[in-house]
Amino acid sequence: MTIHDHLDAMYRLPAHTFPGPAAPTDGLPDADSVAWRITSDVYDADEDWEDAFARFCAAVDTTRVRALIVGAWQEAYDTDPSPVIAALLGARDRFPALRALFLGDMVMEECEISWINQTDVSGLLTGFPALEEFGVRGGSGLGFTALSHGALRRLVVETGGLPAAVVRGVGASDLPALEHLDLWLGTPDYGGDSEVGDLEGILSGARLPRLRHLALRNSEMQDAVAAAVAAAPVVARLEVLDLSMGVLTDEGAGALLGGQPLTHLKKLDLHHHYLSEPFVERVRRTLESAGVEVDLDRGDADEDTGDDGTVWRYVAVGE
Repeated sequence: MTIHDHLDAMYRLPAHTFPGPAAPTDGLPDADSVAWRITSDVYDADEDWEDAFARFCAAVDTTRVRALIVGAWQEAYDTDPSPVIAALLGARDRFPALRALFLGDMVMEECEISWINQTDVSGLLTGFPALEEFGVRGGSGLGFTALSHGALRRLVVETGGLPAAVVRGVGASDLPALEHLDLWLGTPDYGGDSEVGDLEGILSGARLPRLRHLALRNSEMQDAVAAAVAAAPVVARLEVLDLSMGVLTDEGAGALLGGQPLTHLKKLDLHHHYLSEPFVERVRRTLESAGVEVDLDRGDADEDTGDDGTVWRYVAVGE
């Protein structure tokens, strides 16, 4: 699976792309009615992202803007978004109502997720202390320094390979308002070098008192993640547990069902899995009878077998 569609909404607002340099800017939506997507082009850009942002700030009442989506920046496959971040931070006083920000809304045709260059993004959170939602796409060069943020309710990190330092940075952060955490752990082939021990700060839940939705997905080590989750203190307070998009087999599902009860959940998402049919039925029988919604759609999780009998299994989003 690859990412073919841009974000269509953020902060419960429909996404709207700010017009390019040759398009008129009259008749724009009300500043607070949409999530504004500001974008350049990865290849042969006619306008740098920072120039597009400057036009946006001149055309829209930024004091009313509630959500911003950063799309493509020039040569994102080779250039990190430091100038983009600098432009955002330089204009932060002009965005007193900003509550949601996403960095790197690029689809496959613009830049594969594993090609997107990133940098340490924690400065955006410290620079915008009122943010309630933050998301980022792309793991190459991504950093997340441990921080304290009292307003953030939703954090999403989408990668084909999430650096271990980012996992530890999130786990070491004090996020007392965070309700929704979604990490795409990925594979070592694309920089996903984390191990289960790196999740300790998250799974303990000590710094995440309000967490209700935990997604640790798109992982090559999904069985080990499931085994760790089975005994994790944070699970008791969750409403949604998402271990989807990864290489989850009977081993991981067995560990999950053999651990602490999950019958308090509203939903368990395991879509894109590698479970045998008996285990699929076992999961359904155990949890659906208790009223838990379970997503066991196998999707495109197909196995390949090499000439030597080696079985290859894949995460949903890698390259």
